[in-house]
Amino acid sequence: MNKHILIVEDDPAISNLIKIHLNMVGYETTQIFNGLEVLTALKNPIFDLILLDVMLPGLDGFSLLNHIKPLHIPVIFLTAKNAITDKVMGLQSGAEDYIVKPFEAVELLARIEVVLRRYTPNDSILHFKHLTIDEDKRIVKNQEQIIELTLKEFDLLVLLIKNKDMALSREYLLERIWGYEYMGETRTIDTHIQKLRKKLDLTDAIKTIYKIGYRLEE
Repeated sequence: MNKHILIVEDDPAISNLIKIHLNMVGYETTQIFNGLEVLTALKNPIFDLILLDVMLPGLDGFSLLNHIKPLHIPVIFLTAKNAITDKVMGLQSGAEDYIVKPFEAVELLARIEVVLRRYTPNDSILHFKHLTIDEDKRIVKNQEQIIELTLKEFDLLVLLIKNKDMALSREYLLERIWGYEYMGETRTIDTHIQKLRKKLDLTDAIKTIYKIGYRLEE
């Protein structure tokens, strides 16, 4: 069964654009444009994830989140408010992620996939080409040989594998692996990518996407 995503966005143009991209990759969608209408929809929730604008008519996103949390439905905030205090507030209030407008569709889709995987039980063993990755034990094997990776290299590898065939921006990788408070430069990503390519023989698999970031290809 396809995942069902609720889009709560008061701008019809933005909402429709999000809907198009989600439908293209197989998600079912419902659109709501007013915060108060969300309360009615939550009486019989059928949603696997909610994309929630912060500034809404009727009832704002932060207030709505208090009604959503008891239902254990993951929420990703979509907002034009880019102050770090707003972002921290959103994450600390219980949202799974916080995306500032404008954003690229590929980044939104990647973040949705990450959150949905977090809420979907799955095996901790990942496989990619000649590699076997045990997430729980944090062990990477090339055939039967254990390859030593740093904590960040391991997390970066897992993120790439879980989002294979998707272009991920350097900024997105920095935020997911190093955290939103990280103040370093995006060249940190380039350095870690080079190490992964060398250590794991992934030179041909990890593609550089010009002016964007990287994509792991099967």
